[in-house]
Amino acid sequence: MHESPEGRDMKIGIIGAGNIGGNLTRRLTAAGHDVHVANSRGPHTLTGLAEETGATPATPEDAVRDARVVVVTIPLKAVPDLPAGLLETAAPDVAVIDTGNYYPQQRDGKIAGIEDEGLTESRWTERQLGHAVVKAFNGTYAADIVDKARPAGDPDRVALPIAGDDTEAKRTVTALLDEIGFDAVDAGGQDESWRQQPGTPVYGLAADAPAVRKALATATPERTAEWRA
Repeated sequence: MHESPEGRDMKIGIIGAGNIGGNLTRRLTAAGHDVHVANSRGPHTLTGLAEETGATPATPEDAVRDARVVVVTIPLKAVPDLPAGLLETAAPDVAVIDTGNYYPQQRDGKIAGIEDEGLTESRWTERQLGHAVVKAFNGTYAADIVDKARPAGDPDRVALPIAGDDTEAKRTVTALLDEIGFDAVDAGGQDESWRQQPGTPVYGLAADAPAVRKALATATPERTAEWRA
């Protein structure tokens, strides 16, 4: 069993088994983690992914229970439909990764907290979950999670931005990224996470850490018409 940097076995719960969730399941099980994966259709629909990866199909409640890391990778409009108090049974120091993006015209419809209150997408998600999150993987093509993984020191290694207010959680996410073949660039606190939302220079960028830092620095907070309801 893989151990966390603190020397404890690392259970990871993944809520969502779409393209991002599926490939994170593949990479994290390959790294030796105890991955429990859930979706909205039930564990019986995850047999193929489980057989391929060795992950455990689960309900959301079972996936989260005692998990050191929880990945929420579902459409933003579905986040409020997650079971109330879902994260209460996770490990006390759980790091919650939010991979979500707000696609008002394409999928999610209008979300008032984002449109009218000006919340960042992940700050809105925090309010729904009742727990701090680390924004990560949101601007990454799903295929790149598998195809662009490289060992530390490789000149072609890709860096991914992460944002959040919890320093320890970001440290955990940084370590996980390193394990599955990516560098991490700290994009700041949750109120700065707009720098990696859809429509920004870093969104979809597969590049090294200096290029990611430059892209984050050149971002502007205004949403273009494509990304507004």
